[in-house]
Amino acid sequence: MIKQYPIKVPYEKVGLSPEGLSPYLTAYTLDHNPECNYGKKTAVLICPGGGYDYCSKREAEPVALRFLAYGIDAFVLEYSCVKKPFPCALLEAAEALAFIRTHADEWNIDADRIFVCGFSAGGHLAASLSVHWNKPFVKDVLGYTDEHKPNGSILCYPVITTGELTHQGSIDNLIADNPSEERTALVTLDRQVDGDTPPAFIWHCADDGCVPVENSLWYAAALSKNHIPFVLHVFKDGGHGLSLADETTAAYPGHINREAAQWFNLAIDWINRFGE
Repeated sequence: MIKQYPIKVPYEKVGLSPEGLSPYLTAYTLDHNPECNYGKKTAVLICPGGGYDYCSKREAEPVALRFLAYGIDAFVLEYSCVKKPFPCALLEAAEALAFIRTHADEWNIDADRIFVCGFSAGGHLAASLSVHWNKPFVKDVLGYTDEHKPNGSILCYPVITTGELTHQGSIDNLIADNPSEERTALVTLDRQVDGDTPPAFIWHCADDGCVPVENSLWYAAALSKNHIPFVLHVFKDGGHGLSLADETTAAYPGHINREAAQWFNLAIDWINRFGE
């Protein structure tokens, strides 16, 4: 079943105007089949990339359908982009994850197995939710305790840091209105990891010339420092923006990379063994 739901956020509480903002969640869910009564399902919230300029279609529905094929309900977030200041998209992601959790019984989802998956700038958004879910400017604004906390994150060639090795376009879209030292620190996510950050599955290509691999390496190092479980896969080549890295999502031949395409099955294995 495919269905769309509007995501409503109290933007005014953080000084943002709601004008022109209409984020929505597309749910790809499996109807209950009494012949397959294995138990409650896992769910994943997908945040496509696009430099916070747009939400990439290549990193949205095809990824959701791949998860669905493995019995995992998938939800794609169309979040606000193009100079919608931080924490606009973060609040939308938090509200989306809480929406999934509060409807878990309706969809036969295990409320303790809800992951967030993000690509590139969407990886920044997924990691932002992972490190900021417990901050007052998120949980107090939305009125939640931990309903919006992901149980784990799947970060695909994510934007993580600021400075020389960042994707500057993504960061400009987040904080160009106020690039203060405090705001810059908040979107430098390897600095924000703490003991409440959920475990992560991370993958990147070593030759990524758009979002350098150091973004993933430094996030993994921060997780390690805080004793947070993680898995990190670095493939020797493939560049950036591979999505599923096969014919399903390729925009040109370079997006087909058999080695990097292993990431999805590796992620499924990580999900299946999560918590062991």
